[in-house]
Amino acid sequence: MLENEFEYYLKNQKELVKKYNGMFLIIKDCEIAGAYKTKQEAYDTATSKYQLGTFLIQHCLPGAESHTQTFHSRVILSV
Repeated sequence: MLENEFEYYLKNQKELVKKYNGMFLIIKDCEIAGAYKTKQEAYDTATSKYQLGTFLIQHCLPGAESHTQTFHSRVILSV
């Protein structure tokens, strides 16, 4: 659904970080539609202009930490 927007971010991450480091980007149709200091500001702006599911909000930071999450569990699996 938003694979193209995410791929755009990944492909251009280094250049985007140079310009927008620490900001929340609205990516729509593989273009930067806005850059905001807070996630809430980006969300409010995007939802006022675009239909949900048609844009990506991405925190613009260097490295994979900005676009990956690790979840830890206390569950112990036994065979």
